Amino acid sequence: MEQNQTGKIIGIEGQVVEVRFVAASPLPYDIVVLYDDPSVKMEVYSSSGPETFYCLALSRVSSIKRGAKVINTAKPIVIPGSRELLGRVIDAFGSPLDGKPEIPAVEGLAINRAAPAYGDIVTHQEVLETGVKIVDLFCPFLKGGRIGLLGGAGVGKTVMLTEILHNTVALRDNQKVLSVFAGIGERTREGHELVERLAKKKVLSRVSVILGPMGAPPAIRLLAGYSAASVVEYFRDVLKSDVIFFVDNMFRFAQAGNELSMVMHMIPSEDGYQPTLASEMALLHGRLISTLSGTVSTVEAVYIPNDDILDQAVQSVFSHIDSAVVFSRDVYQQNLLPAVDPLMSFSSALSPQTAGELHYEIAREAQALLKKAITLERVVSLVGESELLAEDRISYQRAKKLRNFMTQNLFVLEDQTGVQGKYVPLATTIADVGRILGGEFDSVSEDKFLYVGSVSEIQS
Repeated sequence: MEQNQTGKIIGIEGQVVEVRFVAASPLPYDIVVLYDDPSVKMEVYSSSGPETFYCLALSRVSSIKRGAKVINTAKPIVIPGSRELLGRVIDAFGSPLDGKPEIPAVEGLAINRAAPAYGDIVTHQEVLETGVKIVDLFCPFLKGGRIGLLGGAGVGKTVMLTEILHNTVALRDNQKVLSVFAGIGERTREGHELVERLAKKKVLSRVSVILGPMGAPPAIRLLAGYSAASVVEYFRDVLKSDVIFFVDNMFRFAQAGNELSMVMHMIPSEDGYQPTLASEMALLHGRLISTLSGTVSTVEAVYIPNDDILDQAVQSVFSHIDSAVVFSRDVYQQNLLPAVDPLMSFSSALSPQTAGELHYEIAREAQALLKKAITLERVVSLVGESELLAEDRISYQRAKKLRNFMTQNLFVLEDQTGVQGKYVPLATTIADVGRILGGEFDSVSEDKFLYVGSVSEIQS
């Protein structure tokens, strides 16, 4: 190795190692290894001075010490690119976590890559049906688009994400569609449960799982997102497949970057987050794009800390998503599951041009009715429902029936509830909501609408 490729460690703090290179400076994403032990690797992250650089420790730090000599390999992190990634569980470096043999590499995939050229990007105006009534009606998901599942702790984000994965992969025998699941900063137990569920549904062979669990260092959690994006790009560009990319959780990706920035003594920006938050989000989302080779549809769970949707990490996601499914703790406490707030949720696809005139009109009329019911609820809490005008009483009752109708039994909860899940086609949802709004079921009690698939189930 040439002398100008060597450097010296001058500081260590957590998973961040500061290195000085006097001669040739390394490039971002270069791998640096210990001179005495090449198995100890670090990735160049950013500069900290004219000749010094912050590096992310990718392995044990117990053998790293100040004054140790390092060598710049001038190579980035590479994971194996192969169709054999399907059905496998790997870490951020492409190493198996499922106890199976190493994945043979047809080609190496650098985990940090540029976004596709503008001329290669294509857009679609086709709604991707999920089979979940409240999602399909109020915040339709575009094929090749991005949908965010936003909510606080324990309100059903991961359940909804897994349900969409089940409904778009397991229930559709479309071999051209492949899936990638990135577990970033979530519990290892949830990863085990997901893999077991996919294997049980016999769809694991069409899914690749990349895990950077909660217990992993922040550098590993951050890199897991980039590694997963590389697998998505391989399936899209090399295998020429349509890809559905699932991320749980995008907030943890931002949090990992924040943890690293604090160790690097960066001056924080809004809400105490790293000043590079917006660029980190843009760098990842810019790669998750549909091209001439295939579409990439992204479903990402976003944790809302302290139920504060104005948190800067949450807000940094909004500019990159087309649809937002917002979960409500108040709705969850009413046992109206999925606990989605249809008035806070939105979708750019909910327009006459994309969703269609009928879908658009029914959804807007339903939202108007639910919004009116909130105002009437205040009156009812003071003087009682019997004091409402006849017209307002009808609207109030219809709103409660509509809200109850938006509840649904999910496939991924069958083992816990003992109740079979239901897939409801979008056309059925639109027609049924139209009938409720039209007053066809005014004589039916509101409790009959809870956890049914179609209104045809309650006509008797």
